Amino acid sequence: CPRCMQCDTKFDFITRKHHCRRCGKCFCDKCCSKKVPLPRMCFVDPVRQCAECALVSQKETEFYDKQLKVLMNGATFFVTLGTSDKSELMVCRLSNNQRYLVLDGDSHYEIEIMQISTVQILTEGFTPGGGNTRAIGMILQYKVPGSEELTHMKFTASEDFSCNKKLSASWLAAMHKVSKESKTSRVL
Repeated sequence: CPRCMQCDTKFDFITRKHHCRRCGKCFCDKCCSKKVPLPRMCFVDPVRQCAECALVSQKETEFYDKQLKVLMNGATFFVTLGTSDKSELMVCRLSNNQRYLVLDGDSHYEIEIMQISTVQILTEGFTPGGGNTRAIGMILQYKVPGSEELTHMKFTASEDFSCNKKLSASWLAAMHKVSKESKTSRVL
């Protein structure tokens, strides 16, 4: 006889089985009572999920709302390519399909996310007592298609008042969070 995947309760006329909309496994009502949106599977309204899947779905939603939206909206930086001493004011954002880092200024670059090997966030304001630091830039290492060599770019938050420095710091913080998450799940 079929039983609940979590608590091993036997299904019968009174104890009905319910399917988690994320993993598809069968659970009793108690073990599959969470209702959470699941947009990546085209469920915009909350749907029944087991506790484990509901937690993952909530984390994905939080991640999208807090990190990806910031990265897709973009921010302005001075960008220095390789060992050059010239920097260019560019808007940096994540592409809509989340596969490329797009940089637009006088030049245009599209860096495939899968080619990025290192993201190092540059900070200032650290104090020995554990005071607050703020993100002021980033060094990115990536492989150019067709080459085995690593290229690096340095991003520095603009001092120009026409550029929103707080937005740049938020973008860098989101990039840092995404790069840390990607070490375990390869999101970015």
